[in-house]
Amino acid sequence: MSVERRRPATEAEAATLASAVRLRIIRLTLQEPLTNAQIAARLHRDPATTLHHVRRLVRHGFLEALPARRGPRGSREIPYRGTRLSWSLEGGGDPSLAEAMLEAYLDEVTEVGVAALEQSRLAVRLSPADASALRAELGAVLDTYAARPDVPGGVEVAVYLSVYPGRSEGA
Repeated sequence: MSVERRRPATEAEAATLASAVRLRIIRLTLQEPLTNAQIAARLHRDPATTLHHVRRLVRHGFLEALPARRGPRGSREIPYRGTRLSWSLEGGGDPSLAEAMLEAYLDEVTEVGVAALEQSRLAVRLSPADASALRAELGAVLDTYAARPDVPGGVEVAVYLSVYPGRSEGA
């Protein structure tokens, strides 16, 4: 299966993604379309606040609005679905995006509980070439699974990967 290369995010796309709330909305809507009210309830937020985020995500292509439907009390509801655009973008090392990703991860882990995590930790000393190869291989694994189609009734799996330098000797 071929994996497309990521393109640099535009300034507007990067700014849109630099929000833990918006990253969580994208994740919530990848598996099932949700209305703004459903998103607000899942995030324990005010619907007016989430609507602001939803509209921005739609405007920049991260969510798509599906056809309106009748709600439980006859109201008009619009479900939103994540487009997976965020996976095809390269963040360019934007610190605000990195902070938003970490915050979204921590919020999600808080919801599911640490006991639900499968964790691994590795600290090694590698040559610059091997360190680069490790990053590329980890990215390729994630790209391979991201390119697979969703399986109806499948198991939802989320991965947060962080590669960071160890402490320098003498520091």
